[in-house]
Amino acid sequence: MEETSLTAMQALLDRQRAAFVNSRPEPLLCRRERLDRLITLLVEHGEALSRAMSADFGHRSVVQGVMGDVLPAVSLAKYCRKNLSRWTRPERRRPMFPLGLLGARAEVRHEPKGVIGIVAPWNFPIGLTLAPLAQVLAAGNRAMIKPSEYTPETGALLQQLIGQYFVEEEVTVCLGGMETGQAFCSLPLDHLVFTGATGVGRAVLRAAADNLVPVTLELGGKSPVILGQKVKLDQAAERIVIGKMLNAGQICLAPDYLLVPEEMQGSVISAIGDAAQRMYPTLLSNDDYSCIMSDRHRDRLAGLIDDAVARGAEAIELNPDGEDFTSANLRKLPLTLLTGVDDSMAVMQEEIFGPVLPVMTYGHIDEAIDYVNARDHPLGLYYFGEDATERENVVGRTQSGGVGINDVVLHASMDDLPFGGIGASGMGNYHGPEGFRTFSHARAVFRQTPLDFARLAGLKPPYGPALQRLLKLQIRE
Repeated sequence: MEETSLTAMQALLDRQRAAFVNSRPEPLLCRRERLDRLITLLVEHGEALSRAMSADFGHRSVVQGVMGDVLPAVSLAKYCRKNLSRWTRPERRRPMFPLGLLGARAEVRHEPKGVIGIVAPWNFPIGLTLAPLAQVLAAGNRAMIKPSEYTPETGALLQQLIGQYFVEEEVTVCLGGMETGQAFCSLPLDHLVFTGATGVGRAVLRAAADNLVPVTLELGGKSPVILGQKVKLDQAAERIVIGKMLNAGQICLAPDYLLVPEEMQGSVISAIGDAAQRMYPTLLSNDDYSCIMSDRHRDRLAGLIDDAVARGAEAIELNPDGEDFTSANLRKLPLTLLTGVDDSMAVMQEEIFGPVLPVMTYGHIDEAIDYVNARDHPLGLYYFGEDATERENVVGRTQSGGVGINDVVLHASMDDLPFGGIGASGMGNYHGPEGFRTFSHARAVFRQTPLDFARLAGLKPPYGPALQRLLKLQIRE
């Protein structure tokens, strides 16, 4: 991988900022045309990008790459293109009384910020790069992208394709390792978007703080699944398995642990096992099932299981075909359920990010809610059940970045809903109109009345009775 030096990145930033300043005010046609080019890039090269992602993983479903990376980016770009005129229309606001009656006008204009940096993760290296890029471009900005060093094939292809469809003054890709990433986050950008682990997010925030760069952090955490008493168990199990085994669980929104009624634990485990067997009857040679990203990550997941078992948990490996994963020259892991877990175990202290799923029990729904509330706010919270009162109790008394009811992960695919975390799971949003506003500056514009209001209201010194009357009129219950 060819490293992009700090000097080169600063030069790219300077060129992009100069082009941004010199082109203002830029017509909406330019934004639409850039979105068109982004969509064309994805349509024409989506499969090639998916194959590059598969190469970086050791194996990752090409179909899944198109479905989970390419499609969301295309969809969000089209959504932005469709709504661009409405989002960019100035919003009328009300001036203070009586200025509006005298001819004053107030409005908010959502204007581009300038040059936005996008730091991409390795788990969805195209979807979580080009989806935010769509909203960055829709808001009228330029963009610098730093792909993950763990996806060199994808990063190199992305750099090549971005260079074909965009000039450097519009969008550019900076390649390199950890040091390059640190330097990238220290640039005096106009906004920075980071998607990744919470610990790294803290370092990104510190690096950006020196230049007072506003930051959107899309992190993760331990997203719980709460099963209610009145649950369609087979449906819930299937949807949980889909969300947990997609990308081998390497998803920031993947179900991290289950909270189920005590009397339902056995039937929940059985239903999950049946669903996993139906969808993944084999694993090692199954093109639909992804590898773990690296040996280090695979060893970490195996260590979580070993630590839990050593502390008294039971591991239930869902391996329908009885395959031998220890001797296979692949970084694949079967879905492993853990029962009897407690907070002393590492698996309950850190985000799992893989095909390991602890199953905990509760006696009353309040216990499940209290358990969630006692921990960092998760990126996602999932509830399965048909009891509306119980559902609203769970949603109303907890906090999370987003909520899925009777499904997992899928809420992040809704273009018109904001996506983001809260607290340890992140800050800020993209997707929806909220994403456009994230990458825009809400600029207040006030036009004063031609009348001499200051004289009429007594605002000009020396102050007299007219001002006293105005203050009494305004300062009252």
